[in-house]
Amino acid sequence: MNQGSEWRRWDPHIHTPGTVLNDQFGSESWDAYLDALEASLPPLDAIGITDYYLLDSYEEVCRRRAKGRLANVTLVFPNIEVRLDVHAKSGYVNLHLLINPSDPDHAQEAARFLSQLTFSAYADRFSCSRADLIRLGKKANPAILDDKAALSHGATQFRVNFDDLRQAYGDSAWAQANILVAVAAGSNDGTSGLNQASDTTVRRSIETFAHIVFSSKPSDREFWLGQKALSKADIATHYGACKPCLHGSDAHTLAAVGQPMGNRYSWIKGEASFDALRQACINPEGRAYVGETPPKSAMPSQTISHVSIQGAPGFQTPAIPLNPGLVAIIGSRGSGKTALADIIAAGCDAIPLDGWTANENASASFLVRARALLGNAQVELTWGGGSKDQRPLGSRPEGVFFPKARYLSQQFVEELCSASGASDGLIEEIERVVFQSHEPSETHFAGSFAELRDQKTLLFRQSRDREELAISQISDAVSVELEKEATIKALAAQVEQKTKIIEGYVADRAKLTLRDTKAVLDRHTELSEAAQALKTKIQNFNNQRQSFVSLQNEVASTRANGSPELLRQLRARHTASGMDDAQWQAFLLVHKGSVDQDLQGYLAWADGEIAKLAGVPPVPHDPNVSYIADGTALDTLPMALLEAELGRLSAFFTADQLTQKQYTALTNRISQEQTALNGIQQRLVDAQGAHARRKLLQVEREDAYERAFQAVINEQDALEQLYSPLLGRLASSSGTLAKLGLAVRRIADVDTWAAEAEEELLDRRKAGPFYGVGALTKTAREFFLVAWETGSAADVRAAMSSFITAHSRNLLDHAPYDPADTDEARAWFKRFARWLFSTDHLRVRYEITYDNIDIRKLSPGTRGIVLLLLYLALDEADDRPLIIDQPEENLDPKSVFDELVSLFVQAKATRQVIMVTHNANLVINTDADQVIIAQSEHDGSGGLPRITYVSGGLESAAIRKAVCDILEGGEAAFKERARRLRVRLER
Repeated sequence: MNQGSEWRRWDPHIHTPGTVLNDQFGSESWDAYLDALEASLPPLDAIGITDYYLLDSYEEVCRRRAKGRLANVTLVFPNIEVRLDVHAKSGYVNLHLLINPSDPDHAQEAARFLSQLTFSAYADRFSCSRADLIRLGKKANPAILDDKAALSHGATQFRVNFDDLRQAYGDSAWAQANILVAVAAGSNDGTSGLNQASDTTVRRSIETFAHIVFSSKPSDREFWLGQKALSKADIATHYGACKPCLHGSDAHTLAAVGQPMGNRYSWIKGEASFDALRQACINPEGRAYVGETPPKSAMPSQTISHVSIQGAPGFQTPAIPLNPGLVAIIGSRGSGKTALADIIAAGCDAIPLDGWTANENASASFLVRARALLGNAQVELTWGGGSKDQRPLGSRPEGVFFPKARYLSQQFVEELCSASGASDGLIEEIERVVFQSHEPSETHFAGSFAELRDQKTLLFRQSRDREELAISQISDAVSVELEKEATIKALAAQVEQKTKIIEGYVADRAKLTLRDTKAVLDRHTELSEAAQALKTKIQNFNNQRQSFVSLQNEVASTRANGSPELLRQLRARHTASGMDDAQWQAFLLVHKGSVDQDLQGYLAWADGEIAKLAGVPPVPHDPNVSYIADGTALDTLPMALLEAELGRLSAFFTADQLTQKQYTALTNRISQEQTALNGIQQRLVDAQGAHARRKLLQVEREDAYERAFQAVINEQDALEQLYSPLLGRLASSSGTLAKLGLAVRRIADVDTWAAEAEEELLDRRKAGPFYGVGALTKTAREFFLVAWETGSAADVRAAMSSFITAHSRNLLDHAPYDPADTDEARAWFKRFARWLFSTDHLRVRYEITYDNIDIRKLSPGTRGIVLLLLYLALDEADDRPLIIDQPEENLDPKSVFDELVSLFVQAKATRQVIMVTHNANLVINTDADQVIIAQSEHDGSGGLPRITYVSGGLESAAIRKAVCDILEGGEAAFKERARRLRVRLER
C-alpha cells in the first residue's frame, strides 16, 4: 500500500567528476560530490547522470551506489548528451537521451544504439563510442597523445546528424521502449537559437521528435502546455503532443551539484521511476513542474492521509494511506469499493441521518446492510494536519457533528437528479454554491442563500407591495369617479324636474292669497328666498363642521391604533437594524403640526360662522311694524331676523285658516324641495368634475403601475448581482463548465392572468373580439408578453396604455352584468381595475441550463453532470474532501470522457477527491493520483467477505495492468473489441 503519485524532486541533468567536457570538479572529488547529492535540499529522489556520448559517468555512480552511497536517492538513470549538426546561436543544438535503467541490459543496449550514430570527417567515419571519439580527437589534433584529452577533444568535434538519429530511433524497438528524448530550449545550445526562417522546419522537426523540453522559464512551460499562442490542439497538430518542461542543475562544479539557478527545481508526480517520467510525458500539465516548491493542492488540514479500519471482521487491509489529490477506488462488483467510500464518509460525519436509518434493501448503503455484522467496529481517520477522528461503523454517533467531507452517495445523487420532478434539492445545492461564492463581507451576516436573497430583494418587494396597494386604492377611486360620471344625465334631469316642481308650488301658493295681500306676499316671497339661501350656507358650514369632527376621530384612531401598528410592521420588516425601543420611537408616524389645536380652532370657526348666520331672535313688538327696515340688503341679515319677519307677514295674508294652512304647507314644501334641489345641484357639479378627476387618477395609477414594475426590474437586477460571481465565472469558462448557464429572468404568466378575466370578469358568450375561450389570452400575449418579460417599466406602461386604448370598449361590451344594476356594475368595475393593473402574475426567476436546455428538462444522467459541475468546478468555497460513488452512473462512456474528465482534473488541484468508479476514462484520462483496487472473497458463511485493498499510482505497471483487467476486461477483451470494431491497435 502506498499513497500513489506524489511530487518528488528530480535533477535530470547533472554532470559528475570526470565528465567528458568542462570538468571543473577537480581531482579526487567523488566523495564530496556524492555528499552534496545526499545533502541536497529539497532531497533528491531521482537524478539523471549526464555525460557527452558515453555512459562512463553513470556506470561509475552505479558502482559507488552499490557500495552504499546515494541510499536516499531512489532512481539513478543515464542522460546521454549529444550535439546535433544543427547550428544554434553560439554552438550546436544539444539533445539528451534519457535511458530507462530498469532494463538489466540497458547499459549495453544504450551503447549499442549510440554506436549506430556516426560522424564523417578526415575521409573516415567515426561511431559514437569511446574508442572512436578518442580516435577522432587524435585525428583532429595529432599533437594530442593522451587518450582522455583526445576523448574530450573528439567529443567537441563529433556531431550527430538529426535525420540519422531519428532514423536509428525509429528502427529500434528497444530505443522506443527505453529512451526519452529531451531538447534544450535555450538559444546558445537549444532550439531557440534557430531563429532564421530557413531553420523553422528544422526547429519544428527537432521539437516534434523530442519528448521533453529542458527549460525553467514559465513562459516556455505555458507554451508547451498549450496555454499561450497555441492551444493544446494546436500543439498536438504541430508538435505531436504537449511536452513537459524540466530543468536540472547541469552541474560542472561541486558548488552547483543539485543547486539549479534560482532554485528552479524539477518536480515529477509519481514514484521515483522511469515510468513516472513517461507518465509526465503523457500528462505534462499534471505531472511535471519547475519551481522552488511543487504545486499545492488541497490544504493538509482538509485532506485525509490515512484510514484505519479497526475491529471490522473481513477487512484484511486495516491501514490504507490516501493521496491528497484524486483517489480512484476500483474493483469488480461486490469487491468492497463502496464499502470503503462509506467507511471514509462515516469517519467524516458525512452520512446524513436518513442514510443511517434507511431500510436494509439492495439500494441501501454498505453500512446499513452490514451493520448487524460490524458490531463495535470503528474507523479512525488521520488528517494531513495531524488530527485524528474516530467514529463507530455500526451506528450513527451521538451528538451533532459538522460534516468534514461532502459525500455524493448513489442514493444522494439519485434523489437530487431523479426524473420525477424539477429537483428542488439540486436547485438548493446550486443556491448554496451561489451563496458561498460571495465574500463573507458581502453577505451581511446572512446564514443562507434564502436570507441573502431576502436581504437583496426585500426593499424592492416591499416597494412593489406598496405600489400594488396604491394601485388597488386608486382603482377603487377611479370606479367611484366613473359612477359619478354615469349619474350626470340623471342628476341633470332631477334638477330640471325639481325646478319645475318648485315653480309649480310657488304658483299654487300665489293663488291662495287675496288681492289686498299681494304686496305682503311679494315681500314674503322675497324674504323666503333669502332665508332659503341662508339655510344653504348654514348647511354647508354644518357639513364642514361634521368633517372636522370626523377628522378629530380619525386623528385619535391613528394615534391610538394606526401609527403603532405601522411602527410594529416597520420593526418586523427591519429587525436587523438593531435599534432599541427608544430609537424606534423616532419612526412613529405623527401628524405634522398641532392638528388637535387646529381642529379645535376649525370647529370654533364653523360654530362662529353658523351662529352669525343664525343670529338672535328679535324682541317681539307691534305686529304692524316691520323687523327689517326698508332698503336693507336681505343677504346681510341673520336667519332669526328673517324668520321673525316672515312670521309677522304671514298674519296679514288672510283670516281664512284653511287657506293659511295651505299657504304654510306650500311654503314648507317649497323649502324642502329647494333643499333637495340644492343637494342634487351639488352632486351634479361634483359629477361634472368627475371626468377630470378620473383622468388624473388614471395617470396616478399608471405612475404607480410603472413604479411597481420598476420594482420588479430592480428585484431582477438585485438577483443578477447576487449571481454575478457565478455568472462571471461561467462567462469566462470553457469546456464542460461553459455549457452551464444561469439566467435571471422575469416570467409573465399571461395565460393565467388572462384566464382569470375570461372566467370571472367577462361573458365570453357575447359576440365581439373576446368571444370564446382563449381570445383574450391571445390578445394579451400580443400586447404584454414581450414588454412584461424583457421591456423597461416605461415599455410596460406604454403597452398597458395601448391595450386600454384599443380594447377598453370591447372589454366593457363583454361585461357580464346588467347595465341597469348599478351595484353590480360598481363591484365589477373595481374587480376589473384590480385585475387589469395587477402584478401578481409577474415573478423573477433564475433558470439553470446545461447546453442551453433548462435543467428541469434534462435527463437524470445529465442532471448528474450539472451536480458534479457544482461540486467539482464551482464550489470553490468548499475545500473539504469530496467522496463520490460512481459519478458515471447513467452516462455513456463518451459523455464521461467529454463532460466529466476535465471536471475531475480541475477539482483535484484544489481538494481531495475520492471516487468509486467502473469507468476507465475516469481513472486513466483524469490521471488519477492513486488507484485503490478492492478485492473480496466469500467463504459462504453469510458474514462479511474477506476484503483486501492494494494501491499505487498509474506510473506503476502493476496498477495499470489491474486497471486494464478490471475496467476494460483485460488485454484479451480489449483486443477482441478492437477486432470486432475493425480498429488497428498500435504497439
